[in-house]
Amino acid sequence: MSVIKHEISSSDAQALQAMRALFAGAPKLKFEPASRAAFDEIIARTPPPETVSFEQGEVGGVPGWWCRPKHADDTAVVLYLHGGGYVIGSAAAYRNFVGHIAERAGAAAFVADYALAPERPFPAATNDIRALHEGLLARGYERIALCGDSAGAGLALSFLTGGTAKSDRILGVVAMSPWIDLSVSGESMSSRADEDPLLSRATLAEAAATYLGGHRVEDPRLATLDGDFSMMPPVRIHVGDAEVLLDDSLRFAQKAEQAGRSCEVHVWEGMTHVFPSNFAMLHAAAEALEDIGIFLAGLLARSSAKGVSKDSQRGS
Repeated sequence: MSVIKHEISSSDAQALQAMRALFAGAPKLKFEPASRAAFDEIIARTPPPETVSFEQGEVGGVPGWWCRPKHADDTAVVLYLHGGGYVIGSAAAYRNFVGHIAERAGAAAFVADYALAPERPFPAATNDIRALHEGLLARGYERIALCGDSAGAGLALSFLTGGTAKSDRILGVVAMSPWIDLSVSGESMSSRADEDPLLSRATLAEAAATYLGGHRVEDPRLATLDGDFSMMPPVRIHVGDAEVLLDDSLRFAQKAEQAGRSCEVHVWEGMTHVFPSNFAMLHAAAEALEDIGIFLAGLLARSSAKGVSKDSQRGS
């Protein structure tokens, strides 16, 4: 499989050391409704890009926020699925960060407020993604890319491997620190437990139980690692090597390779969960964000769309 490893810079090492000092002794992130306001406040600190406008909207009956760069290609779109363990997170909080992705991709992005547990547990989020996909098709978008972080990235990947979509006009996926395995059985859950300042097996297991709402983790709609990769378009993953979810990305890439699909994983030394959102502080995050923008722009370009579609069918 295609795994690209990036060494940490001295400046990033110092910045992360300072960040870890702030987290020292603090409890891991709790995925519960009571955490929503605090989580949103942190995510929303990302400064908005100057060339992107924002407006509330709805696609397929699912509310969210549009991020519209100036001179964006109106036939291409990025559907963004935010993180938060299927329990917290919002489109309003993520819009500034996603605006930077849209700016680099040269296409509008829709940040979806998909269903969150415990109020709307599985399969409500999966149903929302199907409705979003159909809604974008109904609006006439010719080229669609999926993008997400953490649980949102896992949701995007499960949508394409769970038999709910045949990737109609979906030309590729960007996944940042994807949470793919809801059984939290990956090797890095143990090997990176002491390095990850944000997540743990226990907190993720609690979030999974809240999201599942009584459904079994073996439900085929959730079995991303054992799903159908036959129609999977190209996937680009960025993940830190200091997070408990590292193994999810590596196992997914291995499955993709076995199925003859294209999946490139960038593993960043010392980086923690969804580090690209810290692009104003970390050089690695800025580099990852640029790579994401280049990947999406290449997928969504008018001149390359037909070729990309054919490549995704062949799995090259």
